[in-house]
Order: sequence, then structure tokens, then C-alpha cells
Amino acid sequence: MKSLSLKLEDEIFQETEEILTKVHKSRNRYINEALEFYNKLQRRRLLARQLEKESKLVSADSLSVLSEFETL
Repeated sequence: MKSLSLKLEDEIFQETEEILTKVHKSRNRYINEALEFYNKLQRRRLLARQLEKESKLVSADSLSVLSEFETL
């Protein structure tokens, strides 16, 4: 496990502390879960962006193939 130093905005820290008292989790566990969730979200966004980009690259080819099928 890695250690790191972290600076949070006061409002974010205060809100986090309030939530932690209600969910009964350690600050460390809470931050780890939050980062894991955010990493998954970012991976999905990156994949969606990549798929959109690749879809645009093959769209012209796909249209020409469809056109050929229609003529058959």
C-alpha cells in the first residue's frame, strides 16, 4: 500500500468528515472507495470516447459496404 499526502479544499474536507461519521468508515477506506469509483467512471468515459472516435473512422467504409449489399 502506498502513502501519500493530500490537500483538500476546506469545504470538501468538512463534508467528507460529516459523511464519515454517518457511514462509519475510516477516512482512508472512504477515499480509497471514492478513487476506485472515480477510476472506473473515467475508464468508461475513455472507452466511450475511443469507441466514438473509431466509429467515425469506419463510418464511411460501413456506408459503402451497406450500399454494395443493397445493390446485390
